[in-house]
Amino acid sequence: MPTRTYYDPLHKSITLNSSIPEERMVMELIDSSPFQRLRRIKQLGPAYLTFHGAESSRFTHSLGVFHLARRAISHLSDFNSGLKKHKFILYGAALLHDLGHGPLSHTSEEIFKIDHEKWTAKLINYNREITKILNKYGKGNAKAISDLIELREAPKKLITSLISSQLDCDRLDYLMRDSYTTGARYGQLDIDRIISAMTIAPDGDLAIHPKGIMAVEHYLVIRNLMYRSVYNHRLNEVCNWLLEQIIKTARKLGPKKIWADKNMSEWLWNHEEMSLESFLSNDDIVTGYHIHQWQDSISDNLSKLCRQFVHRNLLKALNISSFSLEVRLEALAKARILSEKYCLEPDISCGLREQIVKSYHPYKYGLRLWDGDKLQALEKVSPLVDRLIEPNQSSWLIYPKEIESELKKEIKKLKMKHN
Repeated sequence: MPTRTYYDPLHKSITLNSSIPEERMVMELIDSSPFQRLRRIKQLGPAYLTFHGAESSRFTHSLGVFHLARRAISHLSDFNSGLKKHKFILYGAALLHDLGHGPLSHTSEEIFKIDHEKWTAKLINYNREITKILNKYGKGNAKAISDLIELREAPKKLITSLISSQLDCDRLDYLMRDSYTTGARYGQLDIDRIISAMTIAPDGDLAIHPKGIMAVEHYLVIRNLMYRSVYNHRLNEVCNWLLEQIIKTARKLGPKKIWADKNMSEWLWNHEEMSLESFLSNDDIVTGYHIHQWQDSISDNLSKLCRQFVHRNLLKALNISSFSLEVRLEALAKARILSEKYCLEPDISCGLREQIVKSYHPYKYGLRLWDGDKLQALEKVSPLVDRLIEPNQSSWLIYPKEIESELKKEIKKLKMKHN
């Protein structure tokens, strides 16, 4: 079959043509076992327990990133036709950038303490199936793609920026896709305008033509809203905290006290020396099965945590972001004391989930405007973007529902004490 079409809810038809070598490479990569595994890893981790439509996979997202990278390089090649020779590297990196995600995507980085970019680089360099496909289409392709993903190194700055920057194809796709699947209405990006406004700065890196400034401002505001409304949603934070306690408790119990298959045993107790085979063997299905089995663990703490997660019997959470660190810690201490009063184990029922999010980093691969005459930092031109530099702190106090009324009274006293 010379062509293949994937029908995507956002991008409509994503068609690949096997008569084009770089697209034939993409087709072979998609059919590989490591890439097919991404079908079994949810894009938004446990967010489906909060947003029931959040069931899309890393497979779907990765196809979308490739599609946007292909559109972007096609447009930018009108300014510099020499970019076309880098399509193999760009397409490979766009498609494979999430290959090293563990179960439940970013959640696994917290709970299993792995770095998905390092694992992506390992798989690209050492998985025979992936390496063979990449290097068949160009000697050294595998190393070049892994360096681009892990180290942000590429022959052209612009290629790097399309994969990893503040306006990369990854962010563009996930903001639209996560908004769509969660039912949030924030992620309505003007993607056509953003891509048409992409241009090449005098130093060869990515820049934005001033005609696209409002579309980019809109994109950055959307990113801020998505973090506040979806990624750092109260119940999402509770689910991630629960999963973290489950894995922490399982690790502490050790292999003699709980059941785990051979590969999960490596994830739990030997993750720093884990084999590629064991890494690839784990996905949402495998981790979910273990959590389901641990409901019957001899450990009361582990079985309770697992039952809470499986049956969505979630803990409560209170936003205490406006409090100082001292007061937040006092609030946690109050929650622990009250939990003990109700004969509840505070270690598995009380916690703090804290995040600091910057919607825009002016010095971390910041965006620039180029009109063919003048190159300017985006935040110098846009007061809106300049305000987005201010970091957002979110802090959620997690506690059992049994103590809610008493805890809120204690929190009120804390507020009065420190005002």
